[in-house]
Amino acid sequence: MEKKGFWQSGHKPSLFGAFLYFDISFMIWGMLGPLAVVIAGDYPMDPVQKANLVALPVLGGSILRLVLGFLADRIGPKLTAQIGMVVTLIPLLLGWLWVDSLDQLYVVAILLGVAGASFAAALPLAGQWYPKEHQGLAMGIAGAGNSGTVLATLFANRLAQHFGSWEIVFGLAIIPIVLVFIYFSLFARNSPNRPAPKRLSEYGNVLKQRDAWVFCALYCVTFGGFVGLANYLTIFFNAQYGLSAVQAADITTICVIAGSFFRPVGGFLADRIGGSRMLMFLYAGAAIMLIGVSFLPPLWLVVTLLFIGMMCLGAGNGSVFQLVPQRFAGEIGLVTGIVGAAGGLGGYALPLILGRLYQATGSYTAGFIILSFIAAASLALTIVMQLKWRRSWLRGVPSGAQTGSAEA
Repeated sequence: MEKKGFWQSGHKPSLFGAFLYFDISFMIWGMLGPLAVVIAGDYPMDPVQKANLVALPVLGGSILRLVLGFLADRIGPKLTAQIGMVVTLIPLLLGWLWVDSLDQLYVVAILLGVAGASFAAALPLAGQWYPKEHQGLAMGIAGAGNSGTVLATLFANRLAQHFGSWEIVFGLAIIPIVLVFIYFSLFARNSPNRPAPKRLSEYGNVLKQRDAWVFCALYCVTFGGFVGLANYLTIFFNAQYGLSAVQAADITTICVIAGSFFRPVGGFLADRIGGSRMLMFLYAGAAIMLIGVSFLPPLWLVVTLLFIGMMCLGAGNGSVFQLVPQRFAGEIGLVTGIVGAAGGLGGYALPLILGRLYQATGSYTAGFIILSFIAAASLALTIVMQLKWRRSWLRGVPSGAQTGSAEA
């Protein structure tokens, strides 16, 4: 039977809906990253407090991804996404109308995690429509909603400056999430090939499998590195290079663009040369770039290094999720939530590493050296696992899928 091309093999409105949901949710999830420098004008914070502020949404997202992943499996990704968008309105309203102290802002920050949890519904909605040979590209396109972080870094501080209030940014964010909810409700659909719901005990069964933990570790570094840096770089450029809030966010935008738009490229290339082979190149690239950043070179050079490093991490996100559906095709919603949660934990840890070491040493050098070593350790793990995978589960991948991943 002749295989269909990518655009004929799935459901384009659902793929676009998944992208929009992910995109706007990521914009909301990442707002506190650039706004932290502005908010510090109202609530003075030390480096660790700033790191906590931008890390808490990521921690909330990590926890809630497990919830949304379970719901996506039980009630379907479309309804789960709709619930997620409605709940996202709560921290937006609180941030706009309620916050009057740093402690209250911390509450809003962790509640923003529901926007980050969108991953667990958006990717199954898109991925379940497409066959294995197109999984990398489909998951990459939906996952390119990471680009919502670009909207946050580009516009959040400008809007705060224009209106003279950072709180109004939370109110304005209600508009796009409502518009996406309307489109999503009208046009997105669950795949007719959606797997049957899993029992709660099956979460435990998945976690008994070594590969699930390996994917968690790999994604903890790629996604955690991307989202952690996206949230923290505005603080880094402001503290290290003395840039204003808007200038620091603009430079961060350049770096975030690389990570966001190379996610589908990573998935696309992984379909052709294999997910783990792609990851080996990307982890090596990220390790080299991060060790370069640790020398704190001139601004133009550090931006170049971070751009390439974020590009490697973003493409790595797509590469990891080229592998996941091949290994866990029947549990994709469940595993997406678990692996996504691990990625969130990485994004939570990264700002704390940089913030605490900066406060302790007065320099970002040690923090970036540690991040480089973590990327190098991920490279070593990928090399070891590739050898094991080629002798085990890849033998069961259908020939069409194995064409793109025989080296995965």
